[in-house]
Amino acid sequence: MKQSEFEKELDEFFAIRDELFEFLDKSVPKEKNGFNFDFSKNPPLDAQSFYKIFYRYDYKARKTFASARKALNG
Repeated sequence: MKQSEFEKELDEFFAIRDELFEFLDKSVPKEKNGFNFDFSKNPPLDAQSFYKIFYRYDYKARKTFASARKALNG
């Protein structure tokens, strides 16, 4: 795999990761420190929407890391 192809894989991975955190930012309040999600009140989540994003994130992670492993091992 060429470096440019791997960089594209990483960019796609991080784009999906950003989408996942955008969903959480919109759906879950933050703790007082403003950094951590506050799940203590069990905020309602659209599980189907979350799963769609998470599935894409997980798939892309496995694909990207497999490509990295293959490139590193020759």
